[in-house]
Amino acid sequence: MHDLRRQALESGKTVSRKARSKQTSPASSRPNSAPSSRAASRSRGVSGANSDEEENGNLSDETSFSTNSIDELLNGDAPDPVTDAWRADLADRIQELIDRKRSSVQGREKCLATYVRELTAQYAEEDIRGKEAELVVTFLKSVKAESSERETILAMKALAMTVVTSPSDLIYEAVCGPLKRVISDSASIPSKTAAIHCLGTCTFFGGASDDEILDNMAYLLEIVASDGAFIEAQDEAGPVVAALEEWGSLSTLIDDLANESEEAAEYFVEQLSSSDPAVQIAAGENIALLYEKSYRSLTEDDGATEINEDDVISDPDDIPGVPKLVKNYDAYRRTDVLKDTLSDLASTSTRRLSKKEQKSLRTNFADILDSVEYPTHGPRYQNAINHETGKRYGSRMAVRIHKEGVMKIDKWWKLHRLQALRRVLQSGFVTHYERNPVVFESLPIMISNDRKALRN
Repeated sequence: MHDLRRQALESGKTVSRKARSKQTSPASSRPNSAPSSRAASRSRGVSGANSDEEENGNLSDETSFSTNSIDELLNGDAPDPVTDAWRADLADRIQELIDRKRSSVQGREKCLATYVRELTAQYAEEDIRGKEAELVVTFLKSVKAESSERETILAMKALAMTVVTSPSDLIYEAVCGPLKRVISDSASIPSKTAAIHCLGTCTFFGGASDDEILDNMAYLLEIVASDGAFIEAQDEAGPVVAALEEWGSLSTLIDDLANESEEAAEYFVEQLSSSDPAVQIAAGENIALLYEKSYRSLTEDDGATEINEDDVISDPDDIPGVPKLVKNYDAYRRTDVLKDTLSDLASTSTRRLSKKEQKSLRTNFADILDSVEYPTHGPRYQNAINHETGKRYGSRMAVRIHKEGVMKIDKWWKLHRLQALRRVLQSGFVTHYERNPVVFESLPIMISNDRKALRN
């Protein structure tokens, strides 16, 4: 499996029922934050689907930015091997896209779909090398024109696949403005949602500075805080979920969120009372990440300063080499109230939701509550003792890589990055994880052959 077994170091819809009426959005903790919200947030009914296509399960790898469920994340094998015939087809489609003259909407849609499909299924960096600038210009023409919803979404998916395949420090600057115009001004909710995801991907891989990352996080938070009204998408779950997910992904790039944590947590907590389970779960996962990031490793230098022992967390199994953690700042001041809300969600029982949705809420919020109480606990943490080792099982979330490999997801930042990669790469995730160094470096986790990690 190529170099996957090498050891890599870890680096460190909707309207909420309690949404507050606002004439302007709250001030950001950064001076260059997004502008004030243009619409007041108010409680109203909810539509539970991003689009008719998505609701009916008809979105393909070419147009989808959705991972649908954790189960799909945990069981994603690579597609069957193919011949090199795709290279010639891809080269032809690239030339057609760049030429563009006398092309029709339907013709561009077909070329874009082929381009996205091939870059998803294959690692094609060599095939697009030297053509990235022309391709980005071509894709932006489709994004700006919005000749059809499908062409627009395909062009944004093509942008995302291009930057993941061949990152460039120039891509973010070129695409940020056009993508934000689609997010703000498009009449299509699916286009707005795809643009939010594309903006997140291009910010992550396209050369954005720390200040630009924080500015976009503030922009995404405006969308969440206004329940979508900030981008003329009131009552729509899709853009709010997308903003929550991309905020979480981008936040993994920022080491210290002390200035952003309280405000962000406040809005995420509001979204816990949403009537859409996808919004609730996305908000909850961000909350868990904020608590995880509010702790840091205790170092020898801390001995010279006064540390409150109540802020120190030790490894419960006293594993040699595992450092103690110390709270760096309060992730959220009203933790006791938050725990009550999370506890209620972890025991959800209502006829309004399907059994599958209720199970998903209970499972996810049991994990989130556990991480808020014990920030060292990652997703699917189990306190049960493994009788073979005498140690706790710990986080038991694992992704299967082919039949022989297991990737352990024991931190929330890892889950956020995994989900972000799967939103873009879809069924091509394993192929890119094996062959694309950009993807591997964004989630540098040792792959083991321990199949026991997949047992629940």
